[in-house]
Amino acid sequence: MDVTRIIAIRHGETDWNVATRIQGSTDITLNTKGHWQAARVADALRDEHIDAVYSSNLSRAFTTASAIAAHHGQTVHTDAGLRERQFGHFEGLSWREIETQYPDDAVAWRSRVPTFLPSGGESLIMLRERVQTTLQAIAARHLGQHIVIATHGGVLDAIYRLATGQSLDAPRSWHLGNAAINRLLWTPDALTLVSWGEQVHLESDTDSGAE
Repeated sequence: MDVTRIIAIRHGETDWNVATRIQGSTDITLNTKGHWQAARVADALRDEHIDAVYSSNLSRAFTTASAIAAHHGQTVHTDAGLRERQFGHFEGLSWREIETQYPDDAVAWRSRVPTFLPSGGESLIMLRERVQTTLQAIAARHLGQHIVIATHGGVLDAIYRLATGQSLDAPRSWHLGNAAINRLLWTPDALTLVSWGEQVHLESDTDSGAE
């Protein structure tokens, strides 16, 4: 059976990542280090055959995707289904501010309660359904091909759980580094993890905070 090979990339670093400030659907641009990371991951993928490049329509992901696409003569296709989880009243707040201003909500968030719904935002269940639907639609267009998807930490977390069968409330033990390379295989019957968190191209770079 034909498969779709997927490289899934988290966007490069932003200033809100550094400040552990929740970005969600807020459109925050890459910082200087983020642009460097985007260039590094683009260079790391330079010699791979890429048939299509997709991105969230938020600029931090689109800029990262554009750096990759430039080496392959590809146009970046944006899909709102690849946007970060909508965090509602959490957006713009730091982790500490959330814990101070909304202590009960902070517990539900930290505990990964699947049904917890930030006011004006999405629950983990809603996010997983959106990500699964979006990924299936994109991958089904490219059976037998190799594609790149530039997206966000929360989306990648959902993808990892879908590929490995992890429950939504399972503690996260996997890395979601900015501009790390994550590889998967998709068929109409299954999503399979090949490798996760490749960071050799980033040398001594480390993970950033908020999603």
